[in-house]
Amino acid sequence: MSVIDRATALELYRVMRTIRGFEERATQLFGENKIWGTIHSYAGEEAIAAGVCAHLRDDDWITSTHRGHGHCIAKGADLGKMFAELLGRETGYCRGRGGSMHIADTSKGNLGANGIVGGGIPIATGAALTAKQLGTDQVAVSFFGDGAVNQGTFHESLNLAAIWKLPAVYVCENNQYAESLPVKRAFAVEDIAKRAEGYGMPGMHVDGRDVRAVHAAAGEAVARARAGKGPTFIVADSYRHEGHYYGDPRKYQTKDEIEGWRKQFDPIADARAWIVADKVASAAELDGIDREIATAIDRSVAWADQGPLASPIKLPEDVYASD
Repeated sequence: MSVIDRATALELYRVMRTIRGFEERATQLFGENKIWGTIHSYAGEEAIAAGVCAHLRDDDWITSTHRGHGHCIAKGADLGKMFAELLGRETGYCRGRGGSMHIADTSKGNLGANGIVGGGIPIATGAALTAKQLGTDQVAVSFFGDGAVNQGTFHESLNLAAIWKLPAVYVCENNQYAESLPVKRAFAVEDIAKRAEGYGMPGMHVDGRDVRAVHAAAGEAVARARAGKGPTFIVADSYRHEGHYYGDPRKYQTKDEIEGWRKQFDPIADARAWIVADKVASAAELDGIDREIATAIDRSVAWADQGPLASPIKLPEDVYASD
């Protein structure tokens, strides 16, 4: 396992804990009927977004999914604007029109979450093509779930990226279920990362619970992309702590499975364990970070709640270009 310095370790922990705190509050707000539509919790998968985005600059791009709050936060989003978007406020990232599944923040290179399975993969590929045509060293990362790996957009994008050696990193968050379909019933191969061989690019398989493993793999893939050596496919095994969506009855899972995974697969608990055991920081220091994040979330929700509701009358302003 690669060595992570104190500053990096604490930042990775801070990002993961912020994501978890955001999801817990978003779930609470949804239960109070303050969020419209639905939400898909990223709890349990925090190490992937944190570990990958730690290597990205503001001018690098990402594309996200319907389960995209974690990616948005890891790429540097403002929590107040995120909560405002979920609450349908004009002060949100997309003026309250995108909601949970369609947050975008181009100032941080976030090209948007996407409600279409695999919808962000070709968008990231196009961004990577832009970087190559312009001769920059920017990198495009696409996050998607295991279900997207069986979409045509995945195959077409990875094939094209490999042929043209585009600076792209494709990150599959294998949380064991494509909505309710178990991954074991969706693939004939045990290691999804082996699909990379068919496109002529490296395939990496990592433990998505261990932020150190994700950070190391992503660092290698991003460096490869910046150096003009082409794309990489990373598969990070994970498990979502909640159902596919808020209120999911989860009849496709047993209670023993859910409780077993939740206890065994917690990237934040794991991070706390090795940070303290390796004497990178004390438990008291980590508790202090937890309190800071809780305060920041409280303030962000309060700020978001004061914003004006999105007005449907002004909707055309975001559809048609002005003269």
